[in-house]
Amino acid sequence: MKTFFTVALLSLSLLSFQGAAEAAATSSKSKASTTQTRKVKSVVLRKVAAAPLLRAVPTFGQVAGLHDVDDPLDLKSSVAYVLDQNTNEVLFSKNPQAVLPIASITKLMTALVVVESGLSLDEKLTVTDEDIDTEKFTRSRLAVGTTLTRGEMLHLALMASENRAAHALGRHYPGGLSAFVAAMNAKALSLGMADTHYVEPTGLSSRNQSSAKDLAALVNVTSQVPLLRDLSTSREARVALGKRLVQFRSTNGLLSNPLWDIGLQKTGFINEAGKCVVMQARMAGRQLIMVFLDSSGKASRIADAERMRKWLAERPSEATTASAKL
Repeated sequence: MKTFFTVALLSLSLLSFQGAAEAAATSSKSKASTTQTRKVKSVVLRKVAAAPLLRAVPTFGQVAGLHDVDDPLDLKSSVAYVLDQNTNEVLFSKNPQAVLPIASITKLMTALVVVESGLSLDEKLTVTDEDIDTEKFTRSRLAVGTTLTRGEMLHLALMASENRAAHALGRHYPGGLSAFVAAMNAKALSLGMADTHYVEPTGLSSRNQSSAKDLAALVNVTSQVPLLRDLSTSREARVALGKRLVQFRSTNGLLSNPLWDIGLQKTGFINEAGKCVVMQARMAGRQLIMVFLDSSGKASRIADAERMRKWLAERPSEATTASAKL
């Protein structure tokens, strides 16, 4: 009897031990399975999160093959033009007759038409929904309802390349925006800018186009207007927007460079135009007009201008004919 109970208890113990072992094994398998599932999930998530590669949009100059033209300075700009303002001597020329989008360099003509209109610079203009960019959908710190004087709008358009300011200037012209654009094209024609055409006052449209030779003519005229010289070379300005003082800065870093003596300048950029800049500057004992269009790279237009400055300093009386007549 005693033996029977002993055997029974031993059997129960063995069964309990076996059950515990099986439970432990099941738990271990469950954990391993969960861990394995999590690892698989992690891999899948990483694959899904990978961003697709985006192709860069080519500029008009790249499509036309203008960057294939060699020049002695290996410039990143497909168009470059340097003119002695006093003698009209061309010191450097690369694709000078190529007609390309000019982006915000458009605002030089916008400013010239505004100044020559004789409209009061103290008149207050208000930004409306009409001034919102529906071309490139760019943002602006000038919210709808912002009211500034015409002079302040002119300052922001030239110094900080403010698109809503430039558009508001055109919209408040007698006869409205269409009359203003007509005045821009009429002024270009009067200056002999045969390769130039404007469709709006900001430069956001790629249909605003010109050539380096035409832009040199525009710089020549605008640089003789003291107000435009002062506003375009201003480094920064604080403007009251409602209850806030907002600081705007120039888009041209060369204004802070002591090696440069710039009398007038304007930068520009849209994808179709690349990086652009035009300037009037004194260097190598000369008053020069410089045009760089369709530059590839974030800081390449500034680098091209620096390369040109050094080249002119080393060869003040030398000119080159690296031009492509298209």
